[in-house]
This record gives sequence, structure tokens and C-alpha cells, in this order.
Amino acid sequence: MASAQMSTMRLPQNTYYRNSFTPQQQPARPAADIRDDYERWYTEGVPSNRMSLSLRSGILSEVGWALDRLCRLCYNESFLLTSIPGLIDGLFDWPEWYIAEGYRHSSDENFLFSPPHDYSRKRRYALESLFVLRNVALYEPNALELANHSHTLPLILTALSTLQHDRDEDSEFMLNIIDLYHIVAAAKIVILPTTLPAYNPLHSLTKTVSQSSNRSMIIAAFTALTVTLSNPVNTTNISADSPTLAASIRYLPLFADKPLVDACLNYIYVHISSMAMAKAFLLRSDLPAVLRILVTLLLDEQEKLEEKVVQDISGTIHTVPAVTLLTRDHILTKEELDELLGKPEPQRCYDWMKAMFVAKPDGEVTQVDFWNLYKDVFSPHAEQYPLLVASDVIKNVNAVFPEAQAMVLQGPVQRFIVRGVDRRKDAVANERFKCQWNRSECSVSVFSTPGELYEHLLGHLTAIELSESPCLWSTCLRDPMPKSSLRSHVLTHLSSHQPPTKHPSQSDTITLPSNDSSYPIENPTIRLPPPPRSTTIAFQRPLVDPPSIALTALLCLRILFRTSFASADAAPRVDADHFGFPGVVEEQDDQDFDGANEIGETEREGERRGRQAFVSVQKLLEEVRIRDDVLMGWVFEMVDAGSIGVY
Repeated sequence: MASAQMSTMRLPQNTYYRNSFTPQQQPARPAADIRDDYERWYTEGVPSNRMSLSLRSGILSEVGWALDRLCRLCYNESFLLTSIPGLIDGLFDWPEWYIAEGYRHSSDENFLFSPPHDYSRKRRYALESLFVLRNVALYEPNALELANHSHTLPLILTALSTLQHDRDEDSEFMLNIIDLYHIVAAAKIVILPTTLPAYNPLHSLTKTVSQSSNRSMIIAAFTALTVTLSNPVNTTNISADSPTLAASIRYLPLFADKPLVDACLNYIYVHISSMAMAKAFLLRSDLPAVLRILVTLLLDEQEKLEEKVVQDISGTIHTVPAVTLLTRDHILTKEELDELLGKPEPQRCYDWMKAMFVAKPDGEVTQVDFWNLYKDVFSPHAEQYPLLVASDVIKNVNAVFPEAQAMVLQGPVQRFIVRGVDRRKDAVANERFKCQWNRSECSVSVFSTPGELYEHLLGHLTAIELSESPCLWSTCLRDPMPKSSLRSHVLTHLSSHQPPTKHPSQSDTITLPSNDSSYPIENPTIRLPPPPRSTTIAFQRPLVDPPSIALTALLCLRILFRTSFASADAAPRVDADHFGFPGVVEEQDDQDFDGANEIGETEREGERRGRQAFVSVQKLLEEVRIRDDVLMGWVFEMVDAGSIGVY
């Protein structure tokens, strides 16, 4: 019963389960910007900016936080110092602390052992602040802002006069100070003779260049000096015996270090841009070496910018086969002559023409030669066999050779010819196996093999009655020898049955001097030398203009060259007779003219040394190739002056 009741009970469905529920989709939240240094409110341009407040708070941890972010922000060229009020003043605090007292606490012991923690942090903040100033100064708006700031120049000048370039503790600080100087202050600073040493950066920069072993600092100091002395107001501070000039010449041969060489060249260019310094430079004992280095630098740079050009300049080549059958005009044999003499005319004339001539469309024989050949053959027998007259002989040509024609060629001299015929040719036998015994007087015909010629020579040797006899072959000058030795010796005069083996590189043709040259000829030694079959010239051609470092070297050469030849290029006076040509210059007072052209002995000696130095590098200058025509004209001018050798 109970079970029946239980079986009839029905539990509601989903009693123990929740109804299905689909949650509504919430709008997506914007993803957090996790880019490095994305802290917009830290860089807001308000006086309460945390970056500026942290930098000037004096709390080391806050200062470190601000500088850590500024060191990354300064890599962005669009970062402006003026966007954060008070930021520039805060960046000057720690570098000023370092040059005022911080550098005094640094010593060699601090680099051997761990320095005090607070001092180490402050020194790092000073370097990071200067690093930020140096980097942001590369952006022109920031450079202008720093150049006009009241703390910039005092910081730089104090650091240059206080810190030592040879102290490892100050090297990084000095490097950033020099970089900051030539970016924001070098072009506007004016150094007069009355300027106090504390406000004269040239002393410290010169000492750095001439004494430091830090390459980066040397390059930075060279650049700072170049920018400072480029100001015309500061050219009075350039001296002929400047240690900076000696250092720039000393580092000049280091071609592998392009930044260092570029800095040295820029300084040398500024130094010799002054006429007085250029004249003094000519008196240096190392002038020839400096010129040689400058030209070598041009050659070193041009090797990377050239291409090799091979140009074929071969002309028309006329060749003939190397193996040519030697021929000669046919001459009637005795048998042929005897056969012709008994024939009546004009048949005899017909048969004579067939034996002596062949049809050839482009061939021609003069009518005089035609008649003379006929007359020379048959005139000795004219009494028995009468001759035809010349006109009949010429008319008979058409009967034998229908396409031949007698004609007259008009011109300054009329030519009577027979066109369409040519002399019959006979092949000349190979005279390599002809006996030349008895000084080439042997009348025996040519043999076909060297064996036959040797058997014939043995007959000549057998006929000799003396025990010793000289060799009688052609022009042989061998002394008398026994017959047994003579038999062996004559073998040296015999040619091989086979022609000599030709080298694989030897061509199958022979080059003729011109198209109308005849070949073969009886005496090959008188043949004119033919042109080479292939003539090519190879040369280097510059592809692009030289780089700036090479252009600076060329400018230095140009200045020194013009200074060396200054008096030679000076125009003569109006009334002077200069090699027969009166000079033409503008009229000026005699007093001014005499003063302008007066050359002292020292300057004259400098010009003489300069010209000698340029003559010594003439060969090197001849190898310089520049794509630009104007610049190449400078090189040609220097080469020509060296060729003239004006002293």
C-alpha cells in the first residue's frame, strides 16, 4: 500500500535545480594602458607636477624615481623642458652640488672599495641630471631654452675649470659637460684677451685634447674647440704652436677611427682658415707628411665609392687563314709553247688566252699588259710565225671570254683595261725540302720528303775529297769538320716532315695591318706589325661624391695650396710688363698696393716650402678621382702646379 502510494506520488520537475539563467553582457572596460612611462598626470604642465616636486624635494627616493623616468623620457625628441614648470631648475641642482662639493669627496679609494651609500646615490643623481640635460639639448627648442637659462653657462664653465679630465671619477661628468657645452654654448661664447681664466673654456679643452687618453672625451673636446673657434670673434685665440693642432695632426693617420679623424680634420680646417695661421702652417717641418696623409685619406675613401669599368676599344680586325697556298702567275712551259707555235692565228691567240688567263668577274688586266704578254711570248718566233696586231689581240678576248669587256676608265689619267679576266695562278711548291748546298746554288728540284733531301745531301758529302770540310749549306758558318761529323751536322738544316705543333692559344688566322695588305709575301720580316685583336682599357670610375670627411680633407688641401701659391697668382700692376702681356687690375693707391704685396722673408720661405711639399705629393694627387667636376678641377690645378714646379 505504502509502496503504491509512493509510486503514485509525482515530484514537481526541477525541484532541486535552479532555473536556467543567462547573465546580461556588461560593456567591456577599456584595457589598462601598460606602456612604459605612461603616467600622464606626472607630466602635466602644472606647478604641482609630481615630477618637478619629486626632483626638488630633497628626498633621495623621490629624486631617484623622477630621474629614472626622465632618463627614459629624454630619448623622445618631442619632449619639451618647458612642458613641466620648474623642471630645468630641478635638473641643475645635483650637477651644481657635484661641482661645488661632491667631487671633493671622490677619491681612488671609493673606486677600489665601496663608497658611502648616500654619496654614491647623490653622485648618480648628478650624472643622471646632466645626462638628461645633455640628451634633451639635442632637440633644438630645448637647446634654445638651455642656452638662455641663467644656470647653464656658469655650470659649464665652473665644471671645465674645476674638474680634472684625467681623473676617472670625473671623466663621465666631464664628457657630458663638454657635449652640453658645444651644443648650447660654444657658438655664442666670446673669449677676449681680457677674459678671466675661470670663464675661458679653451684652457681646459686644450688640455683635454692634448693630454687625455679618453677617446670619447678627445672627440668631444675637438668638436667643442672647433665650434668655439669658428666664431670670427674668437679667431684671435688660435696660435700657430697650439697643442690642439699638434694633437689633431698626431691623430690624423688613424683612418680606421672615422669619428676621431673627422673631428681632427674639422679643427685643422678651422685653424688654417685664418690666413695668418695658414701661412704659419707652411713653416711646419711636418707639412709634407700632413699633405701626404690628407691625399692618402682621399684615396682611402674613394676606393669604397668606385666601380671598375672595362671598355673595348678594338678597331676593325682583318685576318686571313694562317695556312695559305702560295701562288704565282702562270708561265708557259716549253711543252705548252711548242704546242702553240704551230697553230695558225687567231686559233693560237685563243689557245694562248685559255692557258694564260681565267674568267673572273671582278678581275682586270690593262690592255698594255695583255699585249705585252702576247708579244713577249711569240715575238722571238715572229719570222716563222707572224704576230697579230694589238687591236686584234684585244678584240679576241670576247671570243674566249664572252663576259669580258675592253673598256676605258675616265679620270685624270685614262686607263685602258680588260675587265672580267685575271692571270691564271700556279701553286708554288713547298721549298722547305729544297737543297741549298753549295751556298744555295744546287739546281736540283724540290724534294717531297726530308728523307729524300738527306739522301741527296749524302751524295754531296761523298763527292768531297778532303778529310775535313766546312758546311756549305746556304749561309752556315760552321768551321771545317770531319765527314762523319758533317753527316750529323747537316741534319740540323733539314725541316721536319710535319709542320711544327701549334700552341693551343695560337689562332688559326693571321692579323693583317690593313684590309688591302697582301698575304703571303715573299719576305715576312718586312710585314708591318698588325693592331692587337682585342684592346680593352680598364679604369676606376667614382659612383658618388666623396663623404664629408674626404671633402674636409680636400678643403684643407685647397687652402694650403692657395696659400703656397699666393704670390705666384697675384696679379701684376697696371703698368707692369708681365711676359709681354700688361697686367689689368683695378687702380689703387701706390701706397696701398705696395703694402698689400709686400712679402717678408718668412712668408716667402713658407711659400717655397709649401710648393715643394705639393710637388712631393703630385704622384698621389694624380690618382685622386672625384665625381664632381668642380672638385676634380681643384685636384687638376694642384697636379698642374706640381708639374710646373714653381719655387
